[in-house]
Amino acid sequence: MLLSKKSIPEFKPLSEKVLQFGEGNFLRCFVDWMLHQLNKHHLFDGSVVVVQPIENGMVDLLQKQDCIYTVFLKGIQNGKIENVHETVTSISRGINPYTDFAAFLKTAEQPEMRYIISNTTESGIAYKPDDSISDTPPASYPAKLIVWLYYRYQYFKGSISHGVNIIPCELTDKNASLLKKYMLQLLDDWKLGPDFREWILKGCVFHNTLVDRIVPGFPREQYAELVKELGYEDQQMVEGEPFHLWVIESDGDTLPTELPFPSAGLNVLYVKDVTPYKVRKVRILNGVHTALVPVAYLYGIDTVRESMENEVTGAFIRNALFQEIIPTLDLPEAELNAYAQSVLERFANPFIRHQLMSISLNSWAKFETRVMPSILEYINRKKVLPERLTFSLAATIAFYKGNRDTEKIVLKDDSDLLKLLENAWSKYDGTDSSVTAVVTDLLAYEQNWKMDLNKIDGLTEKVSGHLVNIMQHGMKAAIASVI
Repeated sequence: MLLSKKSIPEFKPLSEKVLQFGEGNFLRCFVDWMLHQLNKHHLFDGSVVVVQPIENGMVDLLQKQDCIYTVFLKGIQNGKIENVHETVTSISRGINPYTDFAAFLKTAEQPEMRYIISNTTESGIAYKPDDSISDTPPASYPAKLIVWLYYRYQYFKGSISHGVNIIPCELTDKNASLLKKYMLQLLDDWKLGPDFREWILKGCVFHNTLVDRIVPGFPREQYAELVKELGYEDQQMVEGEPFHLWVIESDGDTLPTELPFPSAGLNVLYVKDVTPYKVRKVRILNGVHTALVPVAYLYGIDTVRESMENEVTGAFIRNALFQEIIPTLDLPEAELNAYAQSVLERFANPFIRHQLMSISLNSWAKFETRVMPSILEYINRKKVLPERLTFSLAATIAFYKGNRDTEKIVLKDDSDLLKLLENAWSKYDGTDSSVTAVVTDLLAYEQNWKMDLNKIDGLTEKVSGHLVNIMQHGMKAAIASVI
């Protein structure tokens, strides 16, 4: 039996209040799951209309089971293993604007449609000058949204009260501000007039956000076992971790009372500025991931959880986190420590086998945005170089040599960078001076670092010393000097 409304005797339709661009695993396990929690507490009593943002999507598959699906949450929360599942019923229907553009526009006529949610990937919030208002639909997400809003503006004769809250979930920095910028550019390109621009600016509120939950997605390997356990087929089931955080900018508007997520026990923060939380996530969650990968992988470990469970690599990353990353951040120490502990719990999740090599993609650029700011700020505040983070930089250089003992590492990165690394490592002849030459070449790569890192006092020597240690003695011996 396929999961459907008939499977849930207590199901009742709710007013459609949310238009959501994106039907993927993350939104369904994050936003739609949260709205389901609000509905359970009778704090929203609304449903979601999902719009397929690209031509090839999953709306038809969702529709086959009435847009109802099962969410599995598995992981460690507050020191305890959690393994629960729930049927989510917050989505009312799905629309493919590529096959039914009229149905897409028709939703703009619904007065209660007050919230626009999206996750169209980082590349989805983009300005495409070739988009036209006559396209059915336009290619980009900003263009689709402007078309929808213009239809709504005309339908309600410019009524400010029929504006909407726009809440993007893309991982782009200042996502709503960027979306607004591109939408206004299209509005001008299409000559839609100053009155419509004024309606957008006065009637619509753009909320920058930060989202945080690991969602592995469809549990393919366990599917047969889960179907047997549940007693029904569910081709849209999705698996995520218990941890969730949604930080939403809200300054004097009514969104916190309209969507009272905290009242349903959800980890949603309404703040004036999302930036400190963005920095916290990038430096702690993403930064630890990036700093850990080359060290643990060259140590001989393949997954994040095994890295945390290993006495040596676990100590290395905990010391880097609490002694070198957290001291560079400005949020209250208790708050930073609590978030850091939750991150470590998530890394130790026994239900997720997170491969280090899957995180290693584009490690060079990730190190620049996620770890280097902590190194620079540590130097600024402490007036010394951080031992473990500079060791991780040396390990990253060693990782990009392309070998783990006798095993070849399949490197995935920008082709120009890989060529640079190959040329730099060609100078290595086993001597200390050749290691310094490799490090000097790579720290000078301003295209990645946005500066010549060799100009930072002592950094070249520090990284070279760590790399000599790694190359001469191997990771297992070298790491002992910094844990």
